[in-house]
Amino acid sequence: MSSLTLAARDSATMLRRNLLHVRRYPSLTLNLLLTPVILLLLFVYIFGDVMSAGLGSGGADRSEYLTYLVPGILMLTIGGTTIGTAVSVAMDMTEGIIARFRTMAIHRGSVLIGHVVGSVIQCVMSVALVGAVAVAIGFRSTDATVLEWLAAFGLLALVSLALTWIAVGMGLISPNAEAASNNALPLMILPFLSSAFVPVDAMPGWFRPIAEYQPFTPAIETLRGLLLGTEIGHNGWLAVAWCLGLAVLGYFWSTSKFNADPKEK
Repeated sequence: MSSLTLAARDSATMLRRNLLHVRRYPSLTLNLLLTPVILLLLFVYIFGDVMSAGLGSGGADRSEYLTYLVPGILMLTIGGTTIGTAVSVAMDMTEGIIARFRTMAIHRGSVLIGHVVGSVIQCVMSVALVGAVAVAIGFRSTDATVLEWLAAFGLLALVSLALTWIAVGMGLISPNAEAASNNALPLMILPFLSSAFVPVDAMPGWFRPIAEYQPFTPAIETLRGLLLGTEIGHNGWLAVAWCLGLAVLGYFWSTSKFNADPKEK
């Protein structure tokens, strides 16, 4: 077989391995998935009326805040899911299985590819589940066209890919699973510092640069525009640029750490 065929075969095997781990040990995924669902319900039913009054209409209508909130919660879901990827990679590195893989006749990059593809699949499934909860409590996207829906799905997949490569790198540099979870925590904290919950214009002046100059705000604003059928302005290009930059950075960082001599780590 050609090297490309071997790489595809070994990557598929590693993907199947990672998906089996998710099925056999679902507690980590469920815990990470519960966080965005709880936040969604909390902000809608506890703070929804108050928050909606400050969005511009002046009325207390939690359905309006739900419409604003959902895109940010979906991005938060991706950030939380990738924490599980960092933990999984760290466990592989510390429990000796990677050392065994290095001695076997398998494609070297298939281990990371299996983690990345498996994580993107988990992110998409998690987003679908959280989105279903949002629809169940009243979220509607009636103004978006089919093309905008496809673009929204593509954006979610691209964000998942970019954050997954970063999470893989964090897992590779972590000495254990607990450290990996802590190292990857910013992937879940950054959405709280973005426009996920309140508009950037409503933030204090000193805090706005923190919200503006980070990857989640343009991604959230782009997704919000696509789902609601509104203008996205320059946020679309910024979101794609951030995703491509993070994906390339994460890829080279992860592969360099994975391919390094174990004694150098």
